[in-house]
Amino acid sequence: MKKILLFAVALLCAVSLHAKGDLNIFSVDNAKGKITSDTIAKTLEKNGFGIDLISKMNGPFKIQFKQTDFTIFTLMTVHHTKLAADLLVKYPQAGALTPMGVGIYQKKGDNILYVSILTADAQRKILGIDSKILDAIDNDLIKALKIALPGAIMKESEDSLKTAHDLVTTYELDLDGEDWEDAKDEFEMSLEESFKPYGFVTAATQDLTFLDDKIEEVYDFYDTYSICKLKVIYTVAKSRPEASAFAPCTTMVYKKKDEDKIVVGFPSVYNWMSSARVEDKAAKKELLKAQSDFESILKELTE
Repeated sequence: MKKILLFAVALLCAVSLHAKGDLNIFSVDNAKGKITSDTIAKTLEKNGFGIDLISKMNGPFKIQFKQTDFTIFTLMTVHHTKLAADLLVKYPQAGALTPMGVGIYQKKGDNILYVSILTADAQRKILGIDSKILDAIDNDLIKALKIALPGAIMKESEDSLKTAHDLVTTYELDLDGEDWEDAKDEFEMSLEESFKPYGFVTAATQDLTFLDDKIEEVYDFYDTYSICKLKVIYTVAKSRPEASAFAPCTTMVYKKKDEDKIVVGFPSVYNWMSSARVEDKAAKKELLKAQSDFESILKELTE
């Protein structure tokens, strides 16, 4: 396999006099337990969103760590059934947040259920794009969640922490005229085989060209992998459960029809640390290890 060349997408958190939070966090009384991740998913589906993954984490937490701090802890990924395609056609890097995360959690002994999502401005910052499509998707998601969470209060999270790290890292595989289908199969097979030794789990995969014919007109293929590392999610959730809006992490792999290269990219863990203000030492250690491990996987694939 040809060497994949790394280039850092320079998406840095700029110092701003008007810094603000990157997450919208909904809170709603759920003492009777009537609101669940399933009821939320059904409402989103009725209001313009496709559900790509519903991963209920309490079971895995109990199996691996013998306990959980939550009555509900669910990682959900969704996409806008109409606008996601428009975004991807115009901005290839948008696949790093397509599907997008919806964190749902309720702590033991607490009657309040929370839902965490990225703001449109945070998505702009991470992806390095300025598009009104992001605002439209954000507005529709907020409207749908307000229906799913009657009486909920939505608040912006605390100001994000500054970071000088790249928020998305992208690699390119130059095909040099090689058949892209063979290269795709070889690369994705190697990628999937590399996850398990490092403790990564592929929670879901998706071929985004099936979302709309207009995507297939621009790309030979566009695949995404929803990647989880259980210890990371469990450890971060103890201090910053709102970071669940970033989990599972989406890895994008695509080839545009007019380019002789395959592109693979992923949002870095520095987004978690900045947007969700992850400062707990144990949580930061796990996040940085995950970043290092994922980079090691991609380096191994270039050898």
